[in-house]
Amino acid sequence: MTSKNKKNLHKRICAITMARNDEFFLSRWIRYYGNQFGTENLYIYLDGTDQKTPKNVGSAHVTKLPHTDMSRSAGDKYRIGLMSDLANKLLNEYDIVIGCDCDEFLIVDPALNKTLSQYLSETKIKTTVSGLGLDVGQHLKHEKTLNQSEPFLTQRSYALLSTRYTKPVVINRPVRWGSGFHSIHGHNFHIDKNLYLLHFGAVDMDMLVTKAASRGADWLNHLKRRGNGTINDVTNRRAHGEKWLTIARVMQRIFRPIYAWDKPGMLGIKRIVKIPTRFKKSGV
Repeated sequence: MTSKNKKNLHKRICAITMARNDEFFLSRWIRYYGNQFGTENLYIYLDGTDQKTPKNVGSAHVTKLPHTDMSRSAGDKYRIGLMSDLANKLLNEYDIVIGCDCDEFLIVDPALNKTLSQYLSETKIKTTVSGLGLDVGQHLKHEKTLNQSEPFLTQRSYALLSTRYTKPVVINRPVRWGSGFHSIHGHNFHIDKNLYLLHFGAVDMDMLVTKAASRGADWLNHLKRRGNGTINDVTNRRAHGEKWLTIARVMQRIFRPIYAWDKPGMLGIKRIVKIPTRFKKSGV
């Protein structure tokens, strides 16, 4: 791997993630970010030496770590500590590091007709930059079970505007992320007007049922009783137009939750949006 070359128009960019029992999303993550930056610039931690390496891993750097059972809170802190250490090390060789979960995809608005690499290379980043968070869910009344061989956005058209997924996933200097990449200690967040972070954890109800069943009867019964919050909202709330993308971005820049000043807020307002048709061009 060569050192940074500041004279190049395109900055050196890599993407990192950590996964356990998530081969489906991880293979999608590899395909998307591999197309953006080359698989040789992907760094993946697998939580467990028993984990399968996706078939499309290519030249990605994969490290299998021994799995240790922990509480959810302790596990989150452990994993984000590993991710922060990895990112800070990679910044010795890369200009920009993207850190996110394997079901999260950072896209640049296709209206610009620029790749993510081009856009980030041209963007002035003050330590970190965020995309507006869109939590994509299945509309149970209008959308069928996911065809896992086809792109997500050719099959899903609705999302919850989510402060939870307006994450500071792009960094250009060493930082310490908070659990789940949701914040950066000691730094504000900056929401870019042309970037979106799409989360697909609730992309398909059948997938959620299968995952819950594998965890045990209690998980499955809870899902059947309560449903999934994002899917419930997408299915039962009125969808709004694209103007709410701008409104949400402004609100999240201004407002902060009382309990977390380094995270965006929307005053408790929930809005479902119709995902712009042009987003299908992102390939996600």
